[in-house]
Amino acid sequence: MAVPADSPPSARKRHALELFAGLPAYERMGSLLSFGQDPRWRRALVAAIAPEPGQRVLDVATGTGLVARALARAGGCEVVGLDQSEEMLRVAREHLAASPKLATRISLVRGEAERLPFADAEFDALTFTYLLRYVDDQAATLRELARVVKPGGRIGMVEFAVPEDRLARGLWRVHTRAGLPLIGRLVSPAWYEVGRFLGPSIEALYAAKPDLVSLWCGAGIGAVHMRPMSFGAGLVMWGTRSGDRAP
Repeated sequence: MAVPADSPPSARKRHALELFAGLPAYERMGSLLSFGQDPRWRRALVAAIAPEPGQRVLDVATGTGLVARALARAGGCEVVGLDQSEEMLRVAREHLAASPKLATRISLVRGEAERLPFADAEFDALTFTYLLRYVDDQAATLRELARVVKPGGRIGMVEFAVPEDRLARGLWRVHTRAGLPLIGRLVSPAWYEVGRFLGPSIEALYAAKPDLVSLWCGAGIGAVHMRPMSFGAGLVMWGTRSGDRAP
């Protein structure tokens, strides 16, 4: 069931908005906290989507516009970046102001993934990053994302993951539980809170053992591919919008 447009944000969404509002050096810190892996994951996402000139692509949870800018550069396409945080969109606009030619192909919209302000089948492709941990109903959100993509269009995501290998998982846990808060503390109190939050948040998603492929297929997305990256610490997924409307 769709959430009424005037319903207040859930506790999960309020926490995400408060946590990431006004973070300094967001893009540099994202790369630092992931030991330089986050840019690799985003590049893999753009390659999986393979945008083309003339296409219109929606980037959901665009944040400061990293993926939106990469899509526009790679494919010469038109990109709409959507995010629920006005603070993040402000930073995204600052980046675009420094690249006037790129800015002509990217527009930014404030909105929520659960209630996209777009018509059915409006976009040729869609991307989203680090979104599923912040929505209350993952299945409904994926259906809403699929709704705005044309049949045959590609949908892709980047998300953190928990390594399956025991040694890699142990090292990952040390980094997320101790390393991330320590690095964050050296930068600012806000980044310390993000560092404390990320590890438990990622583990909580995978502790529920979600069948991501089934979630995607249930949303009307077929031919689903999963690409674990960086010893399983990152996950790139993509698939194709089926011809039938999502249930």
